[in-house]
Formats: sequence, structure tokens, C-alpha cells
Amino acid sequence: MFTERLSFLPETLCGVQVCPPPDVFAALPEPVRARRAKCAEDALSAPLSAITAADWREFFETGSRVWYEALYFSRRRRLVDLICGALGKPDAAAQYTGAILDTIWAICEESAWQLPAHNSYIRNAPQLPWPDVTRPVVDLFAAETGALLACAAASLGDLLPEAVRARIQYEVERRILTPYRTAHFWWMGSGNEPMCNWTVWCTQNVLLCAFALPSTEETRRAVVIQAAHSIDCFLKNYGPDGCCSEGAQYYGHAGLCLFGCLELLCAAAPGAFDPLWQEEKIRNIAAYIHHVHIDGPYYVNFADCSPCAGRRGAREYAFARRTGNDSMARFAARDWRESLAGPPEDGDVARINLWYQLLETRYAAEMFRESAAPEPGTSGPADCAYPSVGVYIARRGAWFLAAKAGNNDDSHNHNDTGSVILYRGGRPFLIDLGVETYTQKTFSPQRYEIWTMQSAWHNLPTFDGVMQQPGAAFCARDVRTDFTADAAEISMELSAAWPREAHLTQYHRTLRLTADSLTIADICEGGYTGAFLSLMLCEAPTVDGARVTVGTLGTVETEGASGPIEVDTLPIVDSRLRLAWPDTLWRVRIPFDKALTVRLWGAL
Repeated sequence: MFTERLSFLPETLCGVQVCPPPDVFAALPEPVRARRAKCAEDALSAPLSAITAADWREFFETGSRVWYEALYFSRRRRLVDLICGALGKPDAAAQYTGAILDTIWAICEESAWQLPAHNSYIRNAPQLPWPDVTRPVVDLFAAETGALLACAAASLGDLLPEAVRARIQYEVERRILTPYRTAHFWWMGSGNEPMCNWTVWCTQNVLLCAFALPSTEETRRAVVIQAAHSIDCFLKNYGPDGCCSEGAQYYGHAGLCLFGCLELLCAAAPGAFDPLWQEEKIRNIAAYIHHVHIDGPYYVNFADCSPCAGRRGAREYAFARRTGNDSMARFAARDWRESLAGPPEDGDVARINLWYQLLETRYAAEMFRESAAPEPGTSGPADCAYPSVGVYIARRGAWFLAAKAGNNDDSHNHNDTGSVILYRGGRPFLIDLGVETYTQKTFSPQRYEIWTMQSAWHNLPTFDGVMQQPGAAFCARDVRTDFTADAAEISMELSAAWPREAHLTQYHRTLRLTADSLTIADICEGGYTGAFLSLMLCEAPTVDGARVTVGTLGTVETEGASGPIEVDTLPIVDSRLRLAWPDTLWRVRIPFDKALTVRLWGAL
């Protein structure tokens, strides 16, 4: 798709103007201006973090990513906040200049821009204990750092001394553009190797490095050619329906970075790539986040996602506008405006990417006006099918159902084929936990030792203590849907999702959603001696025989339980999980033999 457009490249590629003109800054709505001024003042008063060799080694000695990354990202967040403060107050920009220079200097002096967790040259290889300063690694955040400094130089102009602009140019060329042109990193794509959000995330930021800073025509053309190839490698893993297998939270790094790549390519090569905005797959990729929105902060969150997938903003708005999706544009504008009422989130990737802040500047006044349009109602259509990943969504009355009927080979996979997510009136009823704070173990061969990745901690059965396994072979088959105005029915055969040790020969699951209830009917055959169904809950359950009352949400009625229903109380202490969930969750375990029917109902 993208490589086909290379034949339309103009003779000379254009530099990209990343910074809007002063009148656009002057037109910023007051809530945006006030938030940025507050962030800039906080950054000015906060100390610049120091990073030592011991901080780098923390990851290798403890497996924790938190300590080093907190120091690392605080520098980048500080620089973005300071620059936004300077650009927002041009008459008082000098008050920020010293702190900006100190922060740029510190980042340029870092021995490595990649994270310790990404310090390798081969995909899935063990991380090397020390960075090699003669052979930079271009990972997600090395590329982010290069783009941040490139946009800093382009937007600040003469506010930076010439020597500092030259240092930025040198470091970006040495650490990003030269390795990109002369080495091959796995995320750049080759053959049928599966790609993930890394591909477009890194590519977008390399494009910023090449086109926000002065570069030779040879460099820019080489970057565009490689970028087009990489983006096509990324797109091959998407079905025509545009579903992000990595989930809603990763849409910000996958679908939105695809937007960033295309936006920059259109600016660098006018006319060459513009027709791609109307390609069906790209339009569907854009709309995905709108369709998987449940209500309020909640999104469908299979895989490594939190149900609280973040607020929408300028990138979603612009992507919707580029692809002609007025409903999504309004949804993004309203969500962005509502986000202004709360404090900015330190963990938001937009806080370390200056280009995202400049895009917000460009669209803020327009989004503010758009957000006053009539309430769009529920996100997306009542029903939505994503067969490429096996995600099916239905809304009936106050109920929202999402089912996973794909396989266990998704990027950021959990062993959760056949699992369901259920909300009632915008409140979580049957939940998907998401993932704990990333550690060295998260992306290692020991990944599935982590409890949140295991099928026993999803809304699925366990047979003789045996859980699902990872891989494409562990899948749903014979998936069928029947969506009518009165009911949505999804059925699947799930026996292949468990290994042989489960002694499972047949497992048919049928989900039926009406305006009154959800019915889950499981029919199993095999040589197993004991099975139980897990139901993951956000509100405290009370068991009364075959019935479970779930807080104030509703009731679970069971038919076919072979013994007493048991409840596990789960203290939630992990900081990442606590962003979405209260301090306690629950798992209900329902024993059964061959057939079990569960009906979930309740009045608001």
C-alpha cells in the first residue's frame, strides 16, 4: 500500500513545519493555556533528575523497570512542559530558557537513549548489561527522544544557541538517523515476520528526526523508502476490519502512530500518500478505538491493556477528520475537553512527545468548538465484529458484552481465548484484569508464569488444574454470530484452546445477550475429572447456594454446578492495576462436570 505510492514521490521532499504559527498559540482555549502554564511552572521548580550507572543496572539486578524509567521519563516530560511554557508565553520565554538548555544538555549527555529493557540488537534476545555507545540501539524511546529534540530545535529556533542546535543535530544523526540507514532493527520489518506497535511508533519518530531537522535529500529519501516498507510490514498483520490485536490501550501506539506516519509523509511528499486516508483498512484502523469504547473511561481490554485506556485527544480527532469519520471526531473532541477538568497524567505518552503537544495546539480551538456539538450517545454501532482477531461486541439495553474468539498468538497476548467482558450501565461486571507493571519477566520466556496472563484468572474454565497455552494453535473454532434487534448470540468451539493434558475433547460455549441478561452456556466433553469456571468480579460477591449476588450490580444464577461455589479475595497492590481497579477484586469458582449455564441479570 505505502510502497506502491513511492512512485509518486516529488523530485524534492519538503521539510515538515511541526510548530504552528504564533496566532494559533494565541487562540488556545483558556483551559489548555492554564494547564500548560501550570505544568511549565511545576517543571521549572522541580529538580532535573540525575541518572547514574547504578540506576541503569537496577533493571538487571532486580528485574524492575520502574526506577530507571521514572528518572528517564521525568527528564523528557520536563523538557516538553518547559517548551510548551516558552511557546505559550513568547514575551516571557526567557524564564524557561535556562532550564530548557539544562534538560537538553542532560539528555544529549546520556550514554544511551534506549531503555535497559530494550538493550538488545536481536528480537527477543536477552538484554545486554551495558549500552554500547559506538552502536546505538534505536528502540521506542530512543526514537521518541530523537523526535523530541528535533521538534525542540524546530519549534524554539533562535531561542536555542546555535551550538545547542548543532549538538541536537549531531546526536540525532549519530543515534537515530545513521543507525536507521545503516542497520536493520527487527521492528523495521522483513518478510513475514510479525510486527507490532513498535514498527509505526519508531517509524513515526524517525520521520520527525529526518524532516523536522535539516537533512540532506539523500537521507530524507532513504528514510521515506524504508518507512514505506516498514509501514506495509505493519499493515500486513491487520485484517481489513482494522482491529488492533494489542488492544485499546495500544491503539495509541499502533493506530495513532500509523496516523502520525501518514500525516508526516503527506507533509513531506505532497500528493504522494494523500489517497491512503480513504483506504478501507486505514479508515477501519482509525475507527477501532471508537467502537471498543464502553462508557466513560472504560474500553474493551483484552491482552495487556488496562480497561482505562486513556483519554482521546488531537491525534484521534485529526485521524477521524482525515478519514471522514464525523462521529469519531466529535467523540474525541468531547473526551479531550472533559480531560481538561482533571490533572495531566504523568504516564501519558503525550507528555514526552512534543509533536503531540504541537498537534493539540493546532487543533485545540477547533476541538473546543466541536465538543459543544450534541452528545454522540454510545460509541460506535450497537454490534461490532472483528473476525481478524476474533473480537465480537454487542450492546443490548444497559448491557455491553465483548467476547474473545480468536487465538492465543496476539501481540501482548494473554491466554484468554473464549473469555468475555461484561458491563452493566457502564459499570464493570465481568472483568479482564489487564496486566501488572512491566518487569523483566513480562517479556521473557517466563511470561505466562504471571497470574494475570493465565486463563484461570479470566472468565474461563480450568480442567484438572490445566490452563490454556500460548500460540496460534490454541484457538477458537467454528465461531458463529447471530445478531438481531432483540438478542446477540455468539457461539464457538473452544477445546483446541487447551493442551492435551486437559483431556478435553469438546467444549462449546454459547453467549446470548438480551436487554435483560447475559447467558453463558458451556457444554464440555472429555476425560478430565474436575472442572471449574472462573468469573472475575469488581464488586464483592455473596454466595447463596446456586446464586451469587454481585455487589449492587446484579445476580449470577447457575444451573449445573457440581459442588459449592467458592470465592477468592484478591488484594490488588500493583500500581498499574490500581490505576483501573479498587484495592480488592474477587474470583468466583463454580465447579461443574459436563454442562454449566450461568445467567447474569439485574436491575439498575
